[in-house]
Amino acid sequence: MKSGFVSIFGRPNAGKSTLLNVLMGEKLAIVSPKVQTTRHRIKGIITEKDYQVIFSDTPGIIEPKYKLHEKMMQAVKTAMEDADLGLLLVDINEKWEEVNMVFESLHLKVPAIVVINKLDKADKAKQDSAFAFFGVKNYCKEIIGISALKGSQIDELKQAILKYLPEGEPFFAEDEMTDLPTRFFVAEMIREKIFNLYQEEIPYHTTVIVHEFKQKSTLIKIVADIIVQRETQKGILLGEGGKMIRQLGTEARKDIEQFVGQKVFLELFVKVRPKWRDNDFMLKEYGYH
Repeated sequence: MKSGFVSIFGRPNAGKSTLLNVLMGEKLAIVSPKVQTTRHRIKGIITEKDYQVIFSDTPGIIEPKYKLHEKMMQAVKTAMEDADLGLLLVDINEKWEEVNMVFESLHLKVPAIVVINKLDKADKAKQDSAFAFFGVKNYCKEIIGISALKGSQIDELKQAILKYLPEGEPFFAEDEMTDLPTRFFVAEMIREKIFNLYQEEIPYHTTVIVHEFKQKSTLIKIVADIIVQRETQKGILLGEGGKMIRQLGTEARKDIEQFVGQKVFLELFVKVRPKWRDNDFMLKEYGYH
C-alpha cells in the first residue's frame, strides 16, 4: 500500500484548482479566470485498493500585500511542510524565468514533478523549449506536459505521482473525499459566483461566511453573509433593486444543490466590515487560520 501527500504549487492562474478537480474527477476547488481565486489549502483524497493520495490545492504564490495574503502564503507553507511530493505547475505561456525564481524560493525538501500546463495553447517548438528549460533545474525530478482543462496526459501524471509515494497505511477512510466540511464548499461556491459576476476589486474585497446550515424535512436551509469592506461595494453587490444579489443567489443555489444532492433554500446578506482583510481577529472569525 502506498500513501502520501501531494501538494500542487504554482503562481496565480497556472491552473492548480483545475488540475485538482481533474485529478479528483470531481469539482472540489472553485475556478475562475481571475487570479487569486484560491485562498485556502483544499485537500482532495483519492483511495484505491493499493494506494491513497491526498492532493492539496494551494493559493497562487504571491508577495503578500495585506494580512489575508499572509494567511494564504501560510497555507502554502503548511502544504510544503507535510508534502511527500510537490507538483510544480507552470502555465506554458508564463514568463519561465519568473516561475523558476518562485520554484527555487520554495526550497522543497521532497521530490518534485514539474507539470507544464496548457500545452494546447503552445506550438511544438515552445513545448520543447519549456521542457528543456525546466528539465535541467535542480528541483525537477521529472517533467510532464498536460492540459488540465482538456484532461490530457492526466493518467501519465498519476502514474508518475505513484512512483514517488512512500509505502504506508491510509490516513483517511476510503469513502472520504476531503477533510473539509460541506459548509466550507458552500461558502466557496458563493464566492466563485462573485468572481464570475462582478468586476474589478469586488471579488478581492469579499469573503463569505455560512451562518446556518439546517437540514429540514424537504430541503436544506442555508444562510450566508457576504462580507465587504465598503458601503459602495455593498451597493454594487446588491445591484439596482437587488437584481445582482438575486442572480448571485440563483446561480450559487444551483451549484450547491448539485453538490449536496438536495433542494436548497439560500438566503444571502451583505455586511460591511471595514479593512477585514487586515484584521487578525476578523480573519480568524472568517476561517483564515
